[in-house]
Amino acid sequence: MKGLTFVSYNHYNYDNIWHGLSAVVPFVAWHIKNKCASRPVRWVLYHWGELRTTMGPWLSSLMEATFGEPLNIEKFDRIEGGPACFEQAVVMRHNEGGMSREKRLQVYDLLRCKARIFCNISLVNENGFPVIGMTMFMRTGPRSFKNEYAVIGIFRNACRKVDGCKLIVAYANNLTFCQQVKLMSRTDVLVSPHGAQLTNMFFMDRNSSVMEFFPKGWLKLAGIGQYVYHWIASWSGMNHRGAWRDTGGDRCPFPEDDRRCMSIYKNARIGYNESYFSEWARNVLSDVKLRKAQDISKKNRNPVSSSSACS
Repeated sequence: MKGLTFVSYNHYNYDNIWHGLSAVVPFVAWHIKNKCASRPVRWVLYHWGELRTTMGPWLSSLMEATFGEPLNIEKFDRIEGGPACFEQAVVMRHNEGGMSREKRLQVYDLLRCKARIFCNISLVNENGFPVIGMTMFMRTGPRSFKNEYAVIGIFRNACRKVDGCKLIVAYANNLTFCQQVKLMSRTDVLVSPHGAQLTNMFFMDRNSSVMEFFPKGWLKLAGIGQYVYHWIASWSGMNHRGAWRDTGGDRCPFPEDDRRCMSIYKNARIGYNESYFSEWARNVLSDVKLRKAQDISKKNRNPVSSSSACS
């Protein structure tokens, strides 16, 4: 098989956007290391030792944006027995876990820039009063808010008290890839329950803020994986402003630290605390407003455009 082949061999699947992103980030890092000169002719995807012939639409769109052409995922349907030999191959058996933060920042900067170009997104140049985009990125079903109307009202009221703040309520399950990129490109504060939709945070500008919410029981039982969006915030240059963990909800018939309780808590819904949410939102918005005002002041004093991460 002529040309360059990317071979991904790990335990992450390619339909979940967080898992899939973790699997392909090392390939993007290799692409950057080689000065973006080499593009794959094909991808070979393995998951737990089995060949996968599809990639989720979100991840596929992101890779098309990054490498400049639609993906060719190899199915080996033109081979009648025998081995397949590659002229060139890059094989990754691990996700991004072994990469340095500096290398991750480079990757996420490139992904952000390429996605915005791919989706034809032009950013508003703020020369005067800062505009603060607060986005509530909502879920339906598991890990959604029990009283969505009340929670939206709390954050809408907090936003109204800050000059320049604009609140948007959106649902990831009815947005295209480019609609998600556009939404995040205009977001300074991301308010969202724990879930794969938070992966989109790296499309925001660096130093944007993330507010995360959990159902009851996750802190004790969910394991280290519950911190993945703390990690991606750090890796992509965002500020994770903490997580609120519901203490109410369905009771477990077993002791609270019994692993069997996680089957109840995993897909539970999330309550709210009006006073806590209000104060939390006020503090985050205050910090973001100050930072954006300082950024505008710096740009006005030094009106030199910075180099693109895509170059």
